[in-house]
Amino acid sequence: MNTQQFVNRHISLNESDTQEMLKKIGVSDISELISQTIPDSIRLEKDLNISEPLSEYEMLAHSKELASKNLIFDNYIGFGYHNVILPSAIQRNILENPSWYTAYTPYQAEIAQGRLEALLNYQTMVVSLTGLPIANASLLDESTAAAEAMHMFFESRSKDQKKGEAIKFFVSDLVLPQTISVLKTKAKGLGIDVIIGNHKNHQFNESYFGVLLQYPGKNGGILDYTENIKSYKEHNLQVVVACDPMFLIKAKSPADMGADCAVGTSQRFGIPMGYGGPHAAFFACKESYKRDIPGRIIGVSQDMYGKRALRMALQTREQHIKREKATSNICTAQVLLAVMASMYAVYHGPKGLNFIADQIHFKTIALKEGLLALGYDLVEEPIFDTVKFRMHPEDKNALMFLMRDSKINLNYFSEGFVSVSLNETSTMAKLQRLFDAFAQFVDKQSFKLKLREEVQIPAEILRKDEILTEDVFNSYHTETELMRYIKRLERKDLSLTDSMISLGSCTMKLNAATEMLPISWAEWGSVHPFVPTEQAGGYQEMIKELEKDLSEITGFAGTSLQPNSGAQGEYAGLMVIREYQKSIGEGHRNIVLIPQSAHGTNPASAVIAGGKVVVVKNLESGEIDSEDLKAKAEMHKENLSAAMITYPSTYGVFDENIKEITKIIHDNGGQVYMDGANMNAQVGFTSPGNIGADVCHLNLHKTFAIPHGGGGPGVGPICVAAHLVPFLPTNANIKVGTKQSIDGISGAPYGSGLILNISYAYIKMLGTSGLMKATEHAILNANYLKEVLGEHFPILYVNKKGRVAHECILDFRQFKAIGIEVVDVAKRLMDYGYHAPTMSFPVAGTMMIEPTESESKEEMDRFAAALISIKKEIDEVANGDADEKNNVLKNAPHTMELVISDNWDKPYSREKAAYPLDWVRSRKFFASVSRVDDAFGDRNLVCTCAPIESYME
Repeated sequence: MNTQQFVNRHISLNESDTQEMLKKIGVSDISELISQTIPDSIRLEKDLNISEPLSEYEMLAHSKELASKNLIFDNYIGFGYHNVILPSAIQRNILENPSWYTAYTPYQAEIAQGRLEALLNYQTMVVSLTGLPIANASLLDESTAAAEAMHMFFESRSKDQKKGEAIKFFVSDLVLPQTISVLKTKAKGLGIDVIIGNHKNHQFNESYFGVLLQYPGKNGGILDYTENIKSYKEHNLQVVVACDPMFLIKAKSPADMGADCAVGTSQRFGIPMGYGGPHAAFFACKESYKRDIPGRIIGVSQDMYGKRALRMALQTREQHIKREKATSNICTAQVLLAVMASMYAVYHGPKGLNFIADQIHFKTIALKEGLLALGYDLVEEPIFDTVKFRMHPEDKNALMFLMRDSKINLNYFSEGFVSVSLNETSTMAKLQRLFDAFAQFVDKQSFKLKLREEVQIPAEILRKDEILTEDVFNSYHTETELMRYIKRLERKDLSLTDSMISLGSCTMKLNAATEMLPISWAEWGSVHPFVPTEQAGGYQEMIKELEKDLSEITGFAGTSLQPNSGAQGEYAGLMVIREYQKSIGEGHRNIVLIPQSAHGTNPASAVIAGGKVVVVKNLESGEIDSEDLKAKAEMHKENLSAAMITYPSTYGVFDENIKEITKIIHDNGGQVYMDGANMNAQVGFTSPGNIGADVCHLNLHKTFAIPHGGGGPGVGPICVAAHLVPFLPTNANIKVGTKQSIDGISGAPYGSGLILNISYAYIKMLGTSGLMKATEHAILNANYLKEVLGEHFPILYVNKKGRVAHECILDFRQFKAIGIEVVDVAKRLMDYGYHAPTMSFPVAGTMMIEPTESESKEEMDRFAAALISIKKEIDEVANGDADEKNNVLKNAPHTMELVISDNWDKPYSREKAAYPLDWVRSRKFFASVSRVDDAFGDRNLVCTCAPIESYME
C-alpha cells in the first residue's frame, strides 16, 4: 500500500475486503459491477482531464504557495465584512474539531443535543440583540436573509394588499449594494418591483408592501428610524432592518424602533472574512410570522419522560414538507458558523462584548478627530465604527495608490467619497500607522492619536436595556471553563468520529484533515471579498482551477461558485435559464416539469424562480414515466421552461432512458436542469453534460468533501452549457460575469470562498484515477449493503440487472401492521451507536442508505448487523414475544440515566436495551435524552434559553 497516495487514505477498503464484497454481489470485478450499474449509453468516451494527484504533503505545500499569493493588507473596507479575532479556544475546539464539523443536520434530535443547545444559544443571542421574539438558527448570508424577509413579507400581505396588487418593495439607498443586487434577483422571480430611494422623503401609496433599512447605513452613519417606521406603519408597510450585531451591543434594537423583522450577519462575532464566507446570517421577527419564517428554528420540548429536550421546531413550514407551497427553498443553515458565533458571545459575555464594541467606537472617534485636525472634509453624522470623507476624484485615486503602497485598504466610492471602517483587530499601533499615511498624503506632520473613552452615539439611539442576561452568557469566560462547556456539548452529539452516517442523498464521506487545515490559515481567512483581485492572487488561481475542474467533471463550459447551498444552486440555475430564454424572446416560458420523487427543494426553487410546477409521474420501477413526461411536455410546449431531474434518481438507480427524457424536453423548447445531489455516483464515468442536461448544481458538501458542519456550511455551485455561460451571476462590488449576467445570488462574488479550498484539495489529491475509484467504491459499498440487507428487508428499487447506484432503499412499511414505524427503527439504531439513514424519502415508511466510499467493510458489516438485530426485535413483537407498545423499539433510544435507574420497569433487560450486540460495548454512544416529543414542542414554541416554565399557561 502506497501510503503517500491520498486515495488510499480516503477509501477504506483493502483488496481482500473488496474481493469478498464483489463475490457477495456476484461479479468478478468492479468493472463488471460498474457496467451493470451505469448504462453504456451514457458512459464517457475518455477519461477526465484532471491534473496528476498530489500527495497530502505536496498538497499542503501547494496550499501554502497559493496562500502566499494572497496579499494581507490592513482592511478598513467594511461593507458587511470585517476582520475579526477568532478566539483560539473556539478555533481549536470547534472549527478544527471533527466532532463538530462532521455531524449532520440535527434531524435526529436525541443524538444532537449538543449542537442544538449551541444553536439555541445563537437564537437567544439574536433575540437579545434585535429585541424580536423569534429567531431562526441562521441563514446563508446577510443579503440572502434580506431577500428572504422580502419574500416573507410578500407572502404575508393583507387580503386588501393582495387584491390591490401591492407588489412594490422599498429599499433605502443606504442598503449595502450586494444586498440590493440579491434582492433584485429574488424580486424578478416573484414578480416584485424593488424601488430604491431616500427613506426620509419617499412617497408611499397602496402599491407598496414592505421596506428595508440598513442600521447603520452603508456609509457608516447612524440613523434613528423610529419615526420613519412609525410613518411606514400608517401605510400598512412591513419593515425589516438589516443590522450590525456589533453595533446592536451599544444601540437600541430594531424592535424598539418598531421593526417587524431584523436580519444581518454574525461574521463580526469571530468568523474570518474568508473572501466572502462562510458566515452565519441571522433572521429575527415578530411572533406573527412564526409559521412563515425561513430556515430552521431550534425549539425547547421534552422527551417521553418529561425531561427538557431540544429539537428542530415547526418543520411543517419547510420545503421538504410544503414543497412548491413553501415560502422559502432554504433547507440548510450555517450551523458550524452559528455555533462559533454563539460561543464568541458565550466566551466574551455581555461585558466583554461591550468592551470590544467600545474599543472599536473609541478608536473610530480618535481617527475622526485626527482627520479633522489634518483638514479632511468629513461627512458630519453620528458614527459607530466608520469615518467617511469627501475627496476630489483625482485626489481619491492618489490616496488609493499611497494606501496600497502602505498595504492598507479603504473603501473608495465612485461618487468621490472614501470611508474607513474599524474593527476588533484595529490596534492602536495599526491605527497610528493608518493615521500617519493620511498625514503623509496631505503633507502634514503626524501626531499621536489620543483615545478618549467617551461614547459619542446619540442618547436617543443608545441601548437602554441589558443584553445577554442568560446564565450561559455569564458563566464561561476562562478558557478552561469554555473548553469544558464545549466538550460537554460535543459528547452529546454523534458524528463521523463515532460511526458511519449512511444518510441517503447526503453523502457523508471523509472530510480529510489535509483538506481542512488551510481554512485555519490567516492567509486564507483574512482576505476581504471586495479587495482588488490582484490582492487575492491565491484565491483567484484556486477558484479558476476549481471552476475548470468542476466544468470538466460535469461536462459543461462554465461554472459559478456563488450559490451557498444546493437549494440556492437550484434557484440560481433556474434564474440563469429564465434570463437565457428571455434573451432569445422566450421569456414567457414558465412551466417546470418535476418528477413526483424529486427533492422538496426542487418545486420550492421553481416557484421562487417564477415557475409553475407540473408534476411528472414515476413508474413502479422508480424510473420517470417517459410517456407522462412526453404528454406533459407536449401539452405545455409553448410555455415549457425546464425540467428538473435528479440523476441517478432519488430512488437510487440510473434511469436508462435518461437521454430520451432530455431529448423530449429539448424537442419541446425546454432546458434540462440536473439536480446534482447524487453526483457521487457519476464522477468520472458519466456527466450531466453527457446525458443531455443544460445546467446542474453540485453539492460540494456532499460529493466534494466539504463537511456538513452539523447543518452547514454548504456550497452549491452551478455548472452550465456554453449557451448559458453569459448569464451566470454577477456581483455589485467586484466584476464577475458579463453584461447579460443575472444579478447576485449571494452577497460575495464567489460565495463562501474560504471553504472552496476543501473541494479544491479533494480533487487535486485524488486526480482522475482517484475520483473514478471513489465513484467505483461508492457504488460497490451500496451494492454490497443492498445484498446483505436484502436478505432481511425488501429492497425497493433496482435496475434491470438488480443493481443500485450509490444508495439503496429498505422498505419497512410491512411492519406497520404490528405497530412498528420506520421512526422506531431509527431511534433503536441509536442504541447500537448509529445515526439512522434518510427516513421516509423518497417513499414514506422507508430508509435510504448511502454508505459512501470512505467506509470500511468492517463498519458496514456492523451497521448491517445492527439492522438485522433490529429485524429480530421486530419479529419478537410480531410473534408476541414482546409487547406491542412496551418494547425495545418503542422505548428507544435508551439513555444512560434510564439504564442505570433504580426504577427499571421495562419487560426486557437493561443489557438488551443498552448493549444489544457484543461489539456495542466498546463503541457505545448513549443518546443524552429519550425520544423527543415533537408535538409538545410545536404546541409550546420556545426558541430561546429562557426556562420553559415561563412560557407555559
